[in-house]
Amino acid sequence: MSDNTEGFLSDQLSRSTPIFGLRLWIVLGISVGTAFVLVLFLIALWLMISKPNKSTCSTSKDNKSTSQISSTYPMHEIRIDKSKEPKNHKEVKSHIASNPLLELELVGKVENGALLKEDSSLVGVRKVQVEVSHLGWGHWYTLKELEEATKGFDDDRVIGEGGYGIVYLGHLKNNTKVAIKNLLNNRGQAEREFKVEVEAIGRVRHKNLVRLLGYCVEGDHRMLVYEYMDNGNLEQWLHGEVGPYSPVTWEARMNIIIGTAKGLTYLHEGLEPKVVHRDVKSSNILLDKQWTSKVSDFGLAKLLGSERSYVTTRVMGTFGYVAPEYASTGMLNEQSDVYSFGILIMEIISGRNPVDFTRPPGEVNLVDWLKTMVSNRNAEGVLDPKLRDKPSARSLKRSLLVAIKCVDPDPQKRPKMGQVIHMLEIDDFPFREGRQAEGNNSKHANDGMK
Repeated sequence: MSDNTEGFLSDQLSRSTPIFGLRLWIVLGISVGTAFVLVLFLIALWLMISKPNKSTCSTSKDNKSTSQISSTYPMHEIRIDKSKEPKNHKEVKSHIASNPLLELELVGKVENGALLKEDSSLVGVRKVQVEVSHLGWGHWYTLKELEEATKGFDDDRVIGEGGYGIVYLGHLKNNTKVAIKNLLNNRGQAEREFKVEVEAIGRVRHKNLVRLLGYCVEGDHRMLVYEYMDNGNLEQWLHGEVGPYSPVTWEARMNIIIGTAKGLTYLHEGLEPKVVHRDVKSSNILLDKQWTSKVSDFGLAKLLGSERSYVTTRVMGTFGYVAPEYASTGMLNEQSDVYSFGILIMEIISGRNPVDFTRPPGEVNLVDWLKTMVSNRNAEGVLDPKLRDKPSARSLKRSLLVAIKCVDPDPQKRPKMGQVIHMLEIDDFPFREGRQAEGNNSKHANDGMK
């Protein structure tokens, strides 16, 4: 009987099936194997779903490190003291402003100091997203920090004022002195100046450019924080009350000229896109204790790509320093800065303002007066009367010739800033090149210095 049964089962298992003509025992084997794999998959899925806390904890550090690398909304875990929970947006912003990692119940996402949304469902441990720097550089200062640094933006802390902002002396908690530029509440222009200044100079590091340390963006407030310069600006020393003799010697003045030239050369030739400052003037040249000059205030700067020789824009700048072709056509390039730099050299040498309506008619315009003096072979007559020590004839002629070349009416004949540095630093420049006439004005000036 058993032999008959076994034979029967063997026949049944060996018979063909409609599934691709496979034998029955093969189909049964495939079915069992598939069922086994499916069971294993379901078990694995159940294990993953049943342990979310472990998964979250294991990935939180990875998420944190990733966010720090990408500089995008770093996450911080903050332990809660429920009794100290902020009651409104203002309190939340205040807590974050004083310390983003304070052990308080901080709720929501903060972007540039402004609360965007709340999530009251979080308890125990809250995760707060703080955008430390969407610009990717520098330090993000809170409004509270800068208010404390300036004693509430006290008038006694004002160290400079301009068309677009007020500059305050600030003392940070680590006793570092800083200059804080508070842009005026002119939303359109203030916002544009803020962005231009940050884009133009935020990442730049050069000995002769004022370093931008960081910024503050809260609500309508836009502030820029710079390194503090102990000796103020050049305009104060040239035109302020300094007594019968200026403490800025001829040697110091030449160092200021060359340092400024090096800063502008870096902007024009060392960056891509190049930066055209557009407002080179004595009040924007800051000085340290050693009279090292640093170009500042890039609020009017323009970025100019290498593929463009000029850009047409609305005429901006300071009366007396603006290049004539820029004033008449709005066509701007680095030669516009070269012209302004030539005016600056004349101002440093003579101690006169670029335009002074209090002087006799022939002396109102600094460029015309200086060219006339030089062509009349009276180069020493242009010297600042407050200079105690007189320069050598060679040094004076060299600096005057460079200034005259920089203000050539034809922008194509003006030297580049890199060439200006070379001309200022070589001793034989006036005698080797001074005889090469470049237009009538340059020829007269050169003849006057022979």
